Amino acid sequence: MLISRRAAMICLAAPFALCGPVNAAEPLRLLIIDGQNNHDWKVMTPPMKAALEATGRFKVDVATTPPAKAAKETWEAFKPDFSKYAAVVSNYNGQSWPDRVNKDLVNYVKNGGGLVVVHAANNAFESWPEWNDMIGLGWRGNKFGDRLTVDDKGEVVRTPKGEGPASGHGPQHAYKIVIRDAEHPITKGLPAEWMHAKDELYHGQRGPAKDMHILATAYSDKGKGGTGTNEPILWVIPYGKGRVFTTVLGHVGGAQDVAIRCLGFQTTLARGAEWAATGKVTLPAPAEFPTPTEEKVAPVGK
Repeated sequence: MLISRRAAMICLAAPFALCGPVNAAEPLRLLIIDGQNNHDWKVMTPPMKAALEATGRFKVDVATTPPAKAAKETWEAFKPDFSKYAAVVSNYNGQSWPDRVNKDLVNYVKNGGGLVVVHAANNAFESWPEWNDMIGLGWRGNKFGDRLTVDDKGEVVRTPKGEGPASGHGPQHAYKIVIRDAEHPITKGLPAEWMHAKDELYHGQRGPAKDMHILATAYSDKGKGGTGTNEPILWVIPYGKGRVFTTVLGHVGGAQDVAIRCLGFQTTLARGAEWAATGKVTLPAPAEFPTPTEEKVAPVGK
């Protein structure tokens, strides 16, 4: 892809920005939903929004739900219009949304909309069947559904519900991401392996996992409280005419946490959002990208 001299200068001047396509069409509109989470969503949303908009590919709005235990009339005012957006990014893990919002989101994705699920957002809505179908795997007990892992030969292993561990994670640590599909638009052109900054490494995710395609895994080391196998980290699922991208990267408990500023996380988030929105990816990997032995983290505020 040819890059203009001006765009190249911008990339060199801001090595921690994710450089977007030149002469791109009007930016894709994204909607981040937050407002409740067992993670610090107030710290998490701004750098995600900034990283997405820094690509030049997106214009990002934020819809913040009412707080937990808000009055019914307060929830009645929560009416996101999904039809305005190319994709919806969930940074939400809390009480159930009103049924009308759930139905609107399901119809939106079925009719071609994109959905991006980030980290603890896949913990949400255990009793919402369509949500479970869209995300494939979520933070659930081991009797909830099947579990998917990848063996050392690269083959997907399905463990039936009731067998093996429930969802969990060990202590936060930096770990290596292994790309399992180097030809998918989201991961094409990225290093086959790269170090992700200190983060939670989810294991034992459970769900229907229908039509789920794993893009990347990480080895869950028993010495780090893990399972001793390769756990899914990035995956995609078709849903009706729409597309769903899940990343379980991105833990945030405070402003100094590095996972949300890992350039690997930011890059795959942006490329995943573009794919969810359009089915294609035009965003290149930035010049500054984690290597198999070295993580790369944007400065605080980036």
